Amino acid sequence: MTPFALSEDHVAIRDMARAFAAEKLAPHAVRWDEEKHFPVDVMREAAELGMGGVYISEDVGGSGLGRLEAALIFEALATGCPTVSAYVSIHNMAAWMIDRFGSDAQRRRWLPGLVMMESLASYCLTEPGAGSDAAALKTRARREGDHYVVDGVKQFISGAGVSDLYVTMVRTGDEGAGGISTLVIEKDTPGLSFGANERKMGWNAQPTRQVILEGARVPVENRLSDEGMGFRIAMAGLDGGRLNIGACSLGGADAALEKSLAYARERRAFGKALSDFQALQFKLADMATELEASRSFLWRAAAALDAGAPDATKLCAMAKRVATDRGFEIANEALQIHGGYGYLADYGIEKIVRDLRVHQILEGTNEIMRVIVARGLVGR
Repeated sequence: MTPFALSEDHVAIRDMARAFAAEKLAPHAVRWDEEKHFPVDVMREAAELGMGGVYISEDVGGSGLGRLEAALIFEALATGCPTVSAYVSIHNMAAWMIDRFGSDAQRRRWLPGLVMMESLASYCLTEPGAGSDAAALKTRARREGDHYVVDGVKQFISGAGVSDLYVTMVRTGDEGAGGISTLVIEKDTPGLSFGANERKMGWNAQPTRQVILEGARVPVENRLSDEGMGFRIAMAGLDGGRLNIGACSLGGADAALEKSLAYARERRAFGKALSDFQALQFKLADMATELEASRSFLWRAAAALDAGAPDATKLCAMAKRVATDRGFEIANEALQIHGGYGYLADYGIEKIVRDLRVHQILEGTNEIMRVIVARGLVGR
């Protein structure tokens, strides 16, 4: 890849994912949202094309691709449905944590099923009293011989109740980041239960529940890396997760822009097409420019993460903030262009607006992204 163009392989990967989204996701997205249907069967079809383990190692069945390819895939999937794309991205993030920090035995035990999405994974960091201040988490894992006994509640967990594996940050030591470890908790673990499916503004095509742990006995062999490494593992996962969710915002925004262009050409007012009005042309031009600028920045951050650049965390935070803010704004402008029709569910625009709004909150709020960037600047 040159700094300004995708390679033929990149274009082929993007086009494959976009075609899948157009055929398998877009025609059903509004209905899935209304029915709160989680399309596991369709996601498994995506996994057959390599999208269940995009940047998972090839020796366990993964696609072995990089973060740029992942950004292309999740953006493309989100043109069909941001909700489904976002869950697939979270699943990939959780699987990558096992791939990167797990032992060879752990990798071979869990990853072949995850990359095919025969097993689904969730990421469990946030708690009712610990959101942005993740290092203050209270879920406690007490060592008893070959097991940890885990008590606590995780909040806002995507896929909870359906996922088979929960990559969970728990406190095994003192207060603060250094006392946190990571456990992979399996769905059939005694003492593991789930809250009610949350009623949400958007993201209705994936379940969001509490993960409740009451004396859950988890084998010590399910711990990733050493005790005390959990916060580092969680933050490493979030660098890529922030790129993924930014890419999902761009895909939703792209779909909203395309719908707006089609509507502006077809809709007539005062004797001519909306697309003939210069004020609307300028609005569409600004939307396209913001989308392209955000996409280019996201690719730069993805390249930095792949290269292990020292400023990768800062760039991922910047890119997440820019892509999710601009993505939501573009979708919101698209709704305005559609007028009253944009407010109706049948046109699919209001769903995109609702779905993209939460991207400014999860994987670290955009206020926390500013904190990360500021720390990087002050440290420099």
